[in-house]
Amino acid sequence: MRLVPSTAAAAAAAAALPHLARLPLLPRGGLLLRRGAHSHLGQRQQHHPRLLPAAASLPPPAPEELLPNQATGIVAASQANFMRVIVGTTLPGLEHHRGSDLLCVVRALLKKIRRRVLVGDRVLVGAVDWTDRRGMIEDVFERRSEVADPPVANVDQLVVLFSLDQPQPEPATLTRFLVEAESTGIPFVLVFNKVELVDKQTISYWRDRMKSWGYDPLFLSVNKKSGLYAIEEMLEGQTTVIVGPSGVGKSSLINTLRCNQNISEEDPIHKLVEQNSKWFGEQRVGTVSKKSGKGKHTTRHVSLLPIVGGGFLADTPGFNHPSLMKVTIKGLAETFPEIRKMLEENEPLKCLFNDCVHLGERGCVVKGDWERYPYYLQLLDETKIRESFQLRTFGTKREGDVRYKTGVMGVKQAEPRLELKKHRRISRKKINQSILDDIDDDLDDDNW
Repeated sequence: MRLVPSTAAAAAAAAALPHLARLPLLPRGGLLLRRGAHSHLGQRQQHHPRLLPAAASLPPPAPEELLPNQATGIVAASQANFMRVIVGTTLPGLEHHRGSDLLCVVRALLKKIRRRVLVGDRVLVGAVDWTDRRGMIEDVFERRSEVADPPVANVDQLVVLFSLDQPQPEPATLTRFLVEAESTGIPFVLVFNKVELVDKQTISYWRDRMKSWGYDPLFLSVNKKSGLYAIEEMLEGQTTVIVGPSGVGKSSLINTLRCNQNISEEDPIHKLVEQNSKWFGEQRVGTVSKKSGKGKHTTRHVSLLPIVGGGFLADTPGFNHPSLMKVTIKGLAETFPEIRKMLEENEPLKCLFNDCVHLGERGCVVKGDWERYPYYLQLLDETKIRESFQLRTFGTKREGDVRYKTGVMGVKQAEPRLELKKHRRISRKKINQSILDDIDDDLDDDNW
């Protein structure tokens, strides 16, 4: 059993160690990790606002606020119960550890309050063993953005990758990926791979077709290493996630882009090469199934791969059916450039009803004479079914996973909100009553 020190003992220990004097512990039950101002027991404590449950809305701390066994970094990979974190900042004097990777587990409290730690998250790592390069993720900082499929945080741009052949693009699947990318609000580019397998007429056909959809795609060949320059310009200093179905060449594209880079000794990722980190090696690639003509699932988990210039490339598992969980009935129309174009062309005229979903209602300015209109209707029905199910299951209100209470000297402390009757002990009265009921049942059986 782990012993939790009392408030007085914690204050005495902090006063005895000069480098901890400005980072005192909270009273028992508090979730505050650190604070930057020195305080006295006789004065009202000025608390650092970094409460664990609210930390997702706060930026990372300054390096001088960290402890010697703490560091901040970015989650580069997640597999089973372990996460690989690339160290970003440390306490002054430990800068030589920056750029190294730590194998970490997630603090149990984060799991209890159902706070997910995603690949790409900026985290606080505590209890760091710099020799064995291990630690524990104690906190998650604010996210700039988040992608649901695949689950990645702090994404700067997306690359929606399809192939012109082996496998051939399916308009319905392509539409789902584009709607998913539009719903995130993150800049993205549509790319077609394997141009060496088709003729120029096919390339021209898909270019014109995508322009009618409202997109200007890029065409390249990973096998021939042609057309890669446009993507290479986008990578520097950015976190780029490559998404698409299985077999379109996501891992092959990443391997090609990273092989073209010369890593200098001054580059932060040079240390990962020296450590022979498997997260820096080439990604596994597979072949297309001869029976179905579709790709096989080769990449099993999401991983961020560091590149020269400070950016990251995210290799993701292939999937053919994005969930579209962030798409709503009102917001679905905004994910189709064709609808946005028709609304702009008819300005200042607008649909008669503010909640118009463009199903041919009276006064609707959006017509149904465009190619992807059947896909729009299909996704609209799917979204309606999902939202009605969520309304019946979860309702319109849901309590948060955290509750706040006032503790010693008016300190506002945060605690996880546990599920009712799930973590509560059974009372002795109920246990005794159940024993008596069992005895009565046994006596009744004997009498029979």
